[in-house]
Formats: sequence, structure tokens, C-alpha cells
Amino acid sequence: MPALLARLYLRSRHAGTTALRWRERLGYYREPAKGGAPIWIHAVSVGETMAAVPLVRALQEQFEDRSILLTTTTATGADTVARMLGDSVQHAFFPYDLPSAVQRFVEHFRPRILLVMETELWPNTLAVCHRRGLPIVLANARLSARSLRGYLRVAALSREIVRSIDHIAAQTSDDAARFIRLGADPQRLAVIGSLKFDLDLPASVHEQAAAVRRDLGVNRPLLMAASTREGEEALVLDAFAHITAQLPHALLLLVPRHPERFDEVAQLCASRGVRFRRRSQSAQCDEQDQVYLLDSMGELPRHYAAADVAFVGGSLLPFGGHNVLEPAVLGRPVLVGPHTFNFTEIVRLLEDAGALVVVADARALAQAALHWLRDSNERDRVGGVARDIVHRHRGATHRTVGVVRELLGVAPLSHQAVHDGSR
Repeated sequence: MPALLARLYLRSRHAGTTALRWRERLGYYREPAKGGAPIWIHAVSVGETMAAVPLVRALQEQFEDRSILLTTTTATGADTVARMLGDSVQHAFFPYDLPSAVQRFVEHFRPRILLVMETELWPNTLAVCHRRGLPIVLANARLSARSLRGYLRVAALSREIVRSIDHIAAQTSDDAARFIRLGADPQRLAVIGSLKFDLDLPASVHEQAAAVRRDLGVNRPLLMAASTREGEEALVLDAFAHITAQLPHALLLLVPRHPERFDEVAQLCASRGVRFRRRSQSAQCDEQDQVYLLDSMGELPRHYAAADVAFVGGSLLPFGGHNVLEPAVLGRPVLVGPHTFNFTEIVRLLEDAGALVVVADARALAQAALHWLRDSNERDRVGGVARDIVHRHRGATHRTVGVVRELLGVAPLSHQAVHDGSR
């Protein structure tokens, strides 16, 4: 507990939302819970929250008499909830996985069902909910080979954890097989696809992108490097130096994954002698600017749509990668590094169709990006393939809603309702 409190204090100094609401991590709340017996969805941070948004809206349509309680672990996740869903949901920070904190949380909110996004297997949280008879769904469930090896080191505990889950909605057959190997009951598991294919983008995203492009340069080749992690920005800048040697007017749109690193990345650009401009200082750049640093939140889709080619970070170094479907659904060719174990099946799907290229290092990144930046026809063709793949694999949201209805004893969704919702 002393270590947890010290860590919470240090993190809260850099995140205003966390600083104001640190008591929630221990299960203490200033305000009474809104509504009774909500549907509780836990998402960790920005990526899981974005994937949960279409699910939240579908559940709100199907369960008009129930409120939605959405918990996140990070302040950026909380900000995403506020931006995407506003007051339509109740937000709280996920409590530390201590029996007392979890019990206070459950007694305060009294949820009716828990949907845990992806692979957040917190033993005390699941044990408390299971003992209280709270149905538990592991939604959009994935389990990499690397994570499986880690869980198997504590095989008895892992088996007990997965056996407390009422339904595992796996993304792929490989994920399902790994959960079964971990001890999951095959009768409580189904492969339903990834919620991330059901992206919820604003209808005006392409109009917004056109405005962005006017501000950044209509005729400039634009490479976007998004969700970059520590150590990757230097590699991306190395790659971009190779690109500008052949395309001098190219522009790099650089988007660090975590807001607390914006200043660090700006200092890196300055130390390299790169002429750059920050989004927080100006919505426009001129022809002399080489890098546009997107140091803001909530603007990723419009900038993906404005770019010619998208590199998705967290993949040049072993972080596991980030969501490649966001640029794909917007019709952008996608580049990633070799470390994509968090999105293995999705990367493989796009790569097999020729809509995504895996690059080994900075030089390979430059070569692949140059190929697409120079050939607009090929770029458009590949982007169209990427967009079509995303549309063909939609539907996991409403299959997940069907699981929730079954566990709550509600009549199954009609075929027409599922068709209308997925459309």
C-alpha cells in the first residue's frame, strides 16, 4: 500500500484528472452513484476506451432502463470517455486490485454485470464479483502467446481466474485456444471477432481532414507516425531523413502515444536541428517546417484521414503495437514495425491482403513509405483494400450485446435488430 500510494501521488502530479480523483483508486467516492444496477464496462486506457464506445452506444440502445458505468485506469482514458461519451455514462477510476478497495467499489455502484475489455484479468476484482453472483464477460478478449506464457507461470491461479468468468468473447480462434489452454471452459467461450473493427468515427471526418490538409500543405507528401513510444521517435526521424533526401517537401506528422512525452519529443526534434511546429501553438505550418508535432488529444482520426501514409507506432520497439484499424478504415496504407504481438491477427489479415507492410527498421520504413508516397494510384488502391477489410469484419459489437442479453436473461436479439445495428 505505501508503494501504491507513492506511485499514485507521483503520477497525479502530471495528470490533473488523477490528482483530483485519486481516492477512487482506493474505492472511496465523494458523490453518490447515479442510477441503480448499471452495466459496468472496464477499459484500461485510450485504445480500449475507443473500442468500447460503439459497444456502449449499442448497450444504451438495447438497455434503455440501465445506466452504463465505464471505468478506466489512466487519466487519458478518462479524458477519452469525457470527450467521446460525455454525461451519457458514469465514469470512475478502476480501483486497485485489493479486496477492500474492490468491495467498496462494488458496494457503492452495485453493478448488474461486468464487461472487462481485452485481457484485464485482475484476480481480486474477478473473485469479489464472482462471489457476489455478478456475471462477468471478458469482451474483445485476446491473449497473446507471450501473455499466455506469463499466466502459465502461475497456472493454478490463472485457471481459477478464467473459471470465474461467465463468458469469454474471443477475438480469434487462436485467442480462444490460448484461453482454453489456460483453463477456460470451452462451453463458456465463443469467437466473435474484434470490437475494433466497429470503429465509431464522426461522419465529418473527411471534411475535417480536408481542412487539416489545407493547413499543412495540400501538395506536400505527408507521412503520419502515430502512437509512437519512447525510443521510436528517434528511429522515425532517422527514416524521415532518408525520405526528405528524395522528397524534400515531405512533411512528417508525429504523434507520441502519451501526452506526458510531448515536451520530450519536441526537445528531441530541436536537438536534431529539425524545423518543427507544435499543434498546440498553431494549426498551420509553412513549407520550411519538416515535422508537425500533434501534441493534442482527440484529433487522431482527422489527421489519419489527412495523411498519405500511416505508420503505427509501438511496433519498431517491443511494445506490442497499437490499433492499425484506425488508419485502415480511413483508406490509408499502413506501416508497422516487427513487434505487433498485441494485434497479431489483425496485422496478419491486412498484411495478407497487401494493405499493410511490416518493416524491420528505420531504413525499411523509409523505403516502404517512399514507395507509397510516390505512387498515388497504388496508394489509393491499397487504401481501398484496407477499408474494405475493416467493413467486412464488422459485427462483433452486436454479437457481444447478444451475450449480455443472454446473461441478463433478456430475449435474444432478433436477426433484424442485429442487421440494423451492424449497418
